Amino acid sequence: MTKKTIGDFNSMVERDEKIVYLTAYDYLTAKMQEKAGVDMILVGDSLGMVSLGYDTTFPVTMDDMVRHCQAVRRGAPNTFIIGDMPYMSYQISDEQAVESAGRLVKEAAVDAVKLEGGGPRMLSRIRAINESGVLVMGHIGLTPQFMGQIGGYKAQGRSAKAAVKLVEQAGLIEEAGAFSILVEGVPSAVGKAITERAGIPILGIGAGPHTHGQLLIYADMVGLYDNFTPKFVKKYANVGEVLVNAFTEYARDVRENKFPVDGEHTYKMSEEEVRELLTRLEEVE
Repeated sequence: MTKKTIGDFNSMVERDEKIVYLTAYDYLTAKMQEKAGVDMILVGDSLGMVSLGYDTTFPVTMDDMVRHCQAVRRGAPNTFIIGDMPYMSYQISDEQAVESAGRLVKEAAVDAVKLEGGGPRMLSRIRAINESGVLVMGHIGLTPQFMGQIGGYKAQGRSAKAAVKLVEQAGLIEEAGAFSILVEGVPSAVGKAITERAGIPILGIGAGPHTHGQLLIYADMVGLYDNFTPKFVKKYANVGEVLVNAFTEYARDVRENKFPVDGEHTYKMSEEEVRELLTRLEEVE
């Protein structure tokens, strides 16, 4: 498998070929996604909830992101990987944003970074990161790092006025130099309007079928994360149930002394060595 580039993604858009986008936070998951032919992997700050057990994404640090991006890169060396910029790793200044983006590229070998928001300050951050030589993906709509401002985890752009603002934000983000935009949690009509007016790939998560590609949180779509399931998620498996059943069966086997089975799950020792072992133990005793 050859790693795709932004040129490949633009060509896919021209051919009306959908871009497959998933999150991953660890080596094994990334390895399986690359094997499945996923085009693009996001190491999202959603790892805070999915992997680290936080209630929100806010506690995730740059060190967390670097460590998990490194693991994903090792698992998917030939896949285009995007590292999320965690909360307060870019909000303070353009200089801070460039430094944080640089860490993800230099220390974790990501191909691009993603940041949330489409206001003037965020546009400045996108320009600065882009000018430093790092590819940037924008993120608008339902932006978890702006929960207080958008009124919680709910769909955005449901009024015509709000929808127009999102379309305008997308245009400004493109002008600022982003190579792509993730649109989250908006009505299908809004996702379509943004996509039709864009000159860069538009990826959607809960933004309808008209975007150039689709993203899902992998733990949602395989049934691993059951704390909350967004409306836009389709479950392709119930891995969580499979794991619970396996752990339960293992616990039962251990308690009933059915595992390990001698001769099946154990290493052998010749009878001669066993006799010598017993003799030596008697001498020690």
